[in-house]
Amino acid sequence: MPGLLARVLYLLATAVGALPAAVLRALASASATLARVLGTRESRVARRNLELAYPELSPDERDALHRAVLRTTALQTLETLRLWTRPHARNLGMIRTTHGVGLFDAALASGQGLIVAAPHYGNWELLNQWLAARTPISILYRAPESAVGEAFLRLVRAGDHARVQQVRAEGPAVRQLWKTLKAGGVVGILPDQQPKAGDGEFAPFFGLPALTMTLVSRLAERTAAPVLFAYCERIGDGPDFALHIEPAPDGIAAADPLRGAAALNAAVEHIARRDPAQYQWTYKRYKARPSGSGDDNPYLDLERRR
Repeated sequence: MPGLLARVLYLLATAVGALPAAVLRALASASATLARVLGTRESRVARRNLELAYPELSPDERDALHRAVLRTTALQTLETLRLWTRPHARNLGMIRTTHGVGLFDAALASGQGLIVAAPHYGNWELLNQWLAARTPISILYRAPESAVGEAFLRLVRAGDHARVQQVRAEGPAVRQLWKTLKAGGVVGILPDQQPKAGDGEFAPFFGLPALTMTLVSRLAERTAAPVLFAYCERIGDGPDFALHIEPAPDGIAAADPLRGAAALNAAVEHIARRDPAQYQWTYKRYKARPSGSGDDNPYLDLERRR
């Protein structure tokens, strides 16, 4: 049954993805306006995150950024339905310029394995398809809570027989990724997801301590595999993107987990600051607080409004 329902969802996604780009942009604008009017969870979380990360902005400046974040988030979602339901070769035509591909090719040729850190910036699903077109890759992902959602995600990410192995972020995942890297393979990790308690360190992110995964640093330190940051950044308001691949900062493979987490967050923040509207601010990045700090969950009052 989950598989059947997943295929029904796929047909609906195909119908939405087939809409003209101009229609998708109009729908994204309408969706963002509606989210603000209704005060949806995503709208409230984004506003709080912007208050925390950009305290120097005036209320008007922050409000304008909030509008842009919601619209870009909606557009990214709609465009992803198109990416998931069209031939990948056609999708890759949306990438108009590339930067740093030589770094990627050199890392592949080294045979040491490669860790690709892909923040929630721009369109990471387009990045996944570009990576899969270049090399087999194991991607760590957080499985949806529903069986239907899981079946749908596996269906859409397996299009065109893409060379993607999806690794659930649980139990044996670390060992599986370690084996892939030791064999000279490539792994992809979204580095800005909040890990479970005990699996991360608190490190600065936009000036505030955020529980940060240590997995990237641990894998890099134990396997000597290089780490590259990659993202597909939107160009203008059309369906065009620029692919960027950048070296990780010093300290990413440090044995000290706190130093590694700080280097990871510094790289993600650097990317997010390029165009804050393209970053996923609808995620509760600061929900966990350091023990004994006296800080409260900054989203508590938002949760009480339900």
